[in-house]
Amino acid sequence: MTEVRVPTLGESVTEATVATWFKQPGDAVAADEMLCELETDKVTVEVPAPTAGVMGEIIAAEGETVGVDALLATIVAGDGAAAAPAPAAEAAPAAAPAAAGGDSVDVMVPTLGESVTEATVSTWFKAVGDTVAQDEMLCELETDKVSVEVPSPAAGVLAEITAPEGSTVDATAKLAVISSSGAVAAAPAAAAPAAAPAASGKDVENAPSANKLMAEKGIDPAAVQGSGRDGRIMKEDVLKAAIAPAAAAPAPAAAPRAPVPADDAAREERVKMTRLRQTIAKRLKDSQNTAAMLTTYNEVDMTETMALRKQYKDEFEKKHGARLGFMSFFTKACCHALKEVPEVNAEIDGTDIVYKNYVHMGIAAGTPTGLVVPVIRDADKMSFADIEKAIAEKGRRARDGKLSMAEMQGGTFTISNGGVYGSLMSSPILNPPQSGILGMHKIQDRPMVINGEIKIRPMMYLALSYDHRIVDGKGAVTFLVRVKEALEDPRRLLMDL
Repeated sequence: MTEVRVPTLGESVTEATVATWFKQPGDAVAADEMLCELETDKVTVEVPAPTAGVMGEIIAAEGETVGVDALLATIVAGDGAAAAPAPAAEAAPAAAPAAAGGDSVDVMVPTLGESVTEATVSTWFKAVGDTVAQDEMLCELETDKVSVEVPSPAAGVLAEITAPEGSTVDATAKLAVISSSGAVAAAPAAAAPAAAPAASGKDVENAPSANKLMAEKGIDPAAVQGSGRDGRIMKEDVLKAAIAPAAAAPAPAAAPRAPVPADDAAREERVKMTRLRQTIAKRLKDSQNTAAMLTTYNEVDMTETMALRKQYKDEFEKKHGARLGFMSFFTKACCHALKEVPEVNAEIDGTDIVYKNYVHMGIAAGTPTGLVVPVIRDADKMSFADIEKAIAEKGRRARDGKLSMAEMQGGTFTISNGGVYGSLMSSPILNPPQSGILGMHKIQDRPMVINGEIKIRPMMYLALSYDHRIVDGKGAVTFLVRVKEALEDPRRLLMDL
């Protein structure tokens, strides 16, 4: 007899609710076939069979709350194990192509990165019946921060797509089936009609906790938008539906909206926010709600930095194979200033202040899908050439959507250059848990008084947004002054002044 236990549910998650059993006592099961689905407050977890055999006793019934490693059921070895593929085809049509022959290979969700538990299938590059080569890109997944391409694990024919575009999958889900025999390619066509009801949401069983909550609150299931697999209604969907009417009730009296004219409505387009955009929105709002954010400004005369760059940029590129831009000067200047004002490079952890004796510099980069912040590690120990090469490489990977989760984590300070888009002045928002972010802006010629004379100088406004809980005004102003001094006289960086 083999025990089926609750798997690891994720960091800080200690319990789950048994949502649905796909098998009943006496049913034959195959190894790795899905037995049940658990629902936590964050994700839905499928529990596979650890071995082939016959379903024994179900210990934890649907609706019960279980802890990590709790006993869910038992599997008994027996002759019924050999017949497992037949019941599996009835209970789970998605597995039919794989059971049809021994030449099928499952396409699974690849490793998504630390703390990432789910993704959205954004694009399928292949359709059912298409021939694919090994390592050829099949589809693209979109997580909160990065896009992940899924290559084919084997050459053959795409026999089935189990996760269509727009569906949300967890880190262990199956995406498709590849068959090395063209004969299997016909199977998805027959299976497609059977899958239609599930896609429409009519034959999808909702989470037990969701059904219970809808009954308690008197909510019509038709009024709830399901976010689970195949449109399955989860507990959090019911909570959102319950909150929405209450939140919307005062709206007509407080701010009545005129009906949209038919011709205007026809010209509107409603597009669902990408997961990356949703994450950006949430993090920026959380930053404003959590930190005591304040911004201080200064201006810098870029004359000397621009002259130095102009003098050496050709020779620099010829020797190092990288263009000499302004970002390396600003990165060096910030690293220099952070040594003198370490609280700008620190973070708050509960009631502790964590000072970082290193600088992992985040460089904000705009991409077609949104703002990302790749991190240059140990920037304080890098040369101008190393910094320029790292920025160019990270920027290229960001635009191509190739950044990994690890490349965007662990930053201690951030530089954001709105000047490349023509911004003259702005107040950047902190990138939590960091305590400081420097905003660069457009270089613009302005009349300045130099030694009693009016001269035209290339000036840039600098903005430092900081967490006032940890950084005082004196420290923030000192930081900006040190950056200003280093850029107005770059020789100070060589002298460590």
